[in-house]
Amino acid sequence: GHVRLNCPLRPVRTLVSGIHSDIENMHPLTTNVQLTTLSSSVAVTALIDSGSAGNFISGTLCHQLQLRTEATSRIYQIQSITGEITSRTRIHRKCEPINLQIGLLHKEDIQLLVPEGATVDIILGRPWLVKHDPILSWGIGEVIKWGEGCTTGCFPELPRPIQKSLPVYTTSVESPIEKQSVQIPDIYASYKDVFCPKRASQLPPHRPWDCAIDLVPDAPMPRGKIYPLSLPETKAMEEYIQEALSQGYICPSTSPAASSFFFVAKKDGGLRPCIDYRIINQGTIKFPYPLPLVPAALKQLRSARIFTKSDLRSAYNLVRISEGDEWKTAFVTPTGHYEYLVMSYGLVNAPSVFQNFIHEVLREFLHHFAIAYIDDILTYSWSEAEHRHHVAEVLQKLREHQLYLKAEKCSFYLPSVQFLGYIIDHQGVRMDERKVTAVASWPEPTTIKELQRFLGFANFYRRFIQDYSLITAPLTNLLPQPSIPLSPPLHKLHS
Repeated sequence: GHVRLNCPLRPVRTLVSGIHSDIENMHPLTTNVQLTTLSSSVAVTALIDSGSAGNFISGTLCHQLQLRTEATSRIYQIQSITGEITSRTRIHRKCEPINLQIGLLHKEDIQLLVPEGATVDIILGRPWLVKHDPILSWGIGEVIKWGEGCTTGCFPELPRPIQKSLPVYTTSVESPIEKQSVQIPDIYASYKDVFCPKRASQLPPHRPWDCAIDLVPDAPMPRGKIYPLSLPETKAMEEYIQEALSQGYICPSTSPAASSFFFVAKKDGGLRPCIDYRIINQGTIKFPYPLPLVPAALKQLRSARIFTKSDLRSAYNLVRISEGDEWKTAFVTPTGHYEYLVMSYGLVNAPSVFQNFIHEVLREFLHHFAIAYIDDILTYSWSEAEHRHHVAEVLQKLREHQLYLKAEKCSFYLPSVQFLGYIIDHQGVRMDERKVTAVASWPEPTTIKELQRFLGFANFYRRFIQDYSLITAPLTNLLPQPSIPLSPPLHKLHS
């Protein structure tokens, strides 16, 4: 005898699916997904089909991702929506588990059946819908809300509090830090207010260096869409908005502008709140104040022997938006429409405006005993006695302009310091061994983009490498060369 489930005479099982249906005429719900293996990652469109009794991947995509397959425990046939058994399509293999991501944070490992002759890359059927219980928007083809089980099973655990330090073209609000991990030298005890997180979180005053947003004539206004957020994203957004409102950094808006608000995932599993200011930035008249050339700025050190490194807290948020320009920073969220009263990181002129501001604040010290690169300040001296005086002068100037430092990011009285990617001491400037190691262990580039990335990183230290251009010539020759039209005289000479 044998178990009924293993009976060799048992009929094959049928799976209801729309694999061979006329998809264009059906207007099905599709969504973008990211499939990731150990060696590759690809973005594809998945069909969400509540009439499908399984989850499927096409053989073509399976081959493209080099997925291993194995035989299923039984052979399946496809039954169309009309009840007809499709004899030309059989399912007898399944792929190895693959990571499937939808949206910014929802990830899962899923095993998919591989039907013969499938014309759709991915089909997520009833088993997937039952597992995740999503609320779907048929109009925009997106998941608006995930089931309760996804909160713990499919989303990364978010650290609290969520850090909100963001790159250019995003914006942030920084939470006050209750405890300082660095002891301020006693000699600067009278400047403890300069290191006070609560003072840094207050709305700064208007100054002559406010950030103006001057638009070109007939500049387009952003009409950002509201992105659906997952439960963790919604919670993070509410915290973000509440904190910014309490600090006075934003206020409710009636602006005709509305840039989009969304989140991107951080490497540590947290969330970055982002505002898409691309349209506003395209129409903004650029402020031409340059950022310092780092190698040239470091030449002024002239064998300095003692250093103090400091970092401004909430740097861009220490600058106000010019009065009357606040409406141009407006952004829209699922819970409201807001605008900034302080300069946010996503604005195209923010780096130049802040560099001009900090240079004006410290102008009398520059090229004498201080370097300022956006929010990083390096004070240097040739003796401990004069260094005490130099640091005090910098702190006093910051206090006068209501600028504040992160105590946990400050380092005092160092004989050697890591600053802007370089190691600096009394012998001069040298390469940071960690970055040298990163270049030496860089994976071999396989695309033009990867090669450009590698050369851009290596170029940072070209001043230290003799004949750098000759060494890298075989690599730079692989890059696409720009086509430069020759003028008529040069054409003749070339001929």
